[in-house]
Amino acid sequence: MRVIISRDTDTPIYVQIFEQVRRQILSGELLPGFRLPAERKLAESLGVNRTTILNAYRELKADGLVGSQVGNGTIVLTYLEEELNSKNDISQEPIWNQIFSQYSSKFDSYIVKDLLELASRSDVISFATGIASPETGPIQALKGIEYEIVEKKNYKALLHSPTEGFMSLREAVCGLMHKRGVYCKYDEVMMLSGSQQGIDLVGKLLLDPGDVVVVEEPSFFPAIQAFKTIGARVMGIPMDDKGMRIDVLEQLLQRYRPKFIYTMPTFQNPTGIEMELERRKKLVELAYKYRVLIVEDDAYGDLCYEGHSLPILKSMDNYGYIIYLSTFSKNVYSGLRLGWMVAHKRVVKEFAAAKQIMDLHSSSLSQWIIERFITNGSLEAHVPKICREYKLRRDAMYDALSKYAPSDLIWNRPRGGYYIWCRLPGGVSASKLVSKAAEYKVVFVPGTPFFTSGQGDDFIRLNFTFAAFKDIDEGVKKLCLAMKDLIDTKDNQEVFTDMEINPIV
Repeated sequence: MRVIISRDTDTPIYVQIFEQVRRQILSGELLPGFRLPAERKLAESLGVNRTTILNAYRELKADGLVGSQVGNGTIVLTYLEEELNSKNDISQEPIWNQIFSQYSSKFDSYIVKDLLELASRSDVISFATGIASPETGPIQALKGIEYEIVEKKNYKALLHSPTEGFMSLREAVCGLMHKRGVYCKYDEVMMLSGSQQGIDLVGKLLLDPGDVVVVEEPSFFPAIQAFKTIGARVMGIPMDDKGMRIDVLEQLLQRYRPKFIYTMPTFQNPTGIEMELERRKKLVELAYKYRVLIVEDDAYGDLCYEGHSLPILKSMDNYGYIIYLSTFSKNVYSGLRLGWMVAHKRVVKEFAAAKQIMDLHSSSLSQWIIERFITNGSLEAHVPKICREYKLRRDAMYDALSKYAPSDLIWNRPRGGYYIWCRLPGGVSASKLVSKAAEYKVVFVPGTPFFTSGQGDDFIRLNFTFAAFKDIDEGVKKLCLAMKDLIDTKDNQEVFTDMEINPIV
């Protein structure tokens, strides 16, 4: 048995001994029946206190790896001996906290996972999920699929594609990008399993632990989480009604030289705010000046309900500083899980190598459906239809808030996107409102996850695209009743406190 201890680490010595012996037992290096050195003898040879050895052996016994036998000391157990010596059934669950990596402990997935589950319940009105209305999806995109694949023996949709995606689809995406002012070629395009995969790739390929990333604050919370799990330092730049504060950003760029800037300049999630044109130009100039990349997440750019969308940042980029992400989830079907990236050819090459390990390539069937939907002109015809529908839903939510909201609730009226962003009345906590609203069977997303360091409990995000149109007014009414319940409770508590301090005689 070999044990080497280090006194230059924060790991306790007994844990070092336990882990090394455990590894040797599980690898088969120490066979069943092997007798471990006596505690005193091992303590002397390692120059440690005997209690340290006792603690290490105690951990090994707790894991069922060793046992004590009269006259034989501490020996490595066989599975049979462990079963005979244990009063517990050997058929037990694994010790999960010893199995998962440290990386896994950095994830906080409850928001997305739980909200998707709630969205599927028929008894709940959901203003939480960032999902397109199932009523407005272009079902014609799926028409004739079985015939075209089976009867025409068109196997393309069922075969592997290149990691970057089918070349014909990438060329079709180039056509979409040309309409957005970006004149790219197919080798600057890569298909993604949703644009969120692009965010994950950005983090993994551009960041090392300790690197600084700049985001708007508030920002898309899965992006914040993706960057933090890698060990990056995520720094928020405040926003106003014209988007990210570029003056504050430049001060941060001078001091910290971040690896990249993550931004959603068009109908931002969660606020719905658009970055004004002058700030967009200035942001691109700062990228050149400080040689910092920009990751432009443009999930909602097509969904403009009044006037025209502003030019995307990528259309202003002449030198390859901007990595552009977009998706078909917000305007076709979220379940297709298909997005795309436009970037410098060197970026696409590196990202494709990483994506190959993740999932080899995005769904061939989804790619085939979207390619057909683009090339036959259906996507171009579909987008204005959903914009008209979502404008009605936005207005219905805005009007319902005007009708039912407490007097000091503040909310906006975005020109596009999916969300209305609300500041709660003074003293009302979003985390408490979640529980109270659940009693009324209404769900939303509290503001805290969208901030980098725990702020945001005075904000909530409301999605107006997913709930049935007929439920929007009723859902807002119930949500506002929940707010008023909390306000009444707070007022009653304050009155009671005043009475305690100044009793009436």
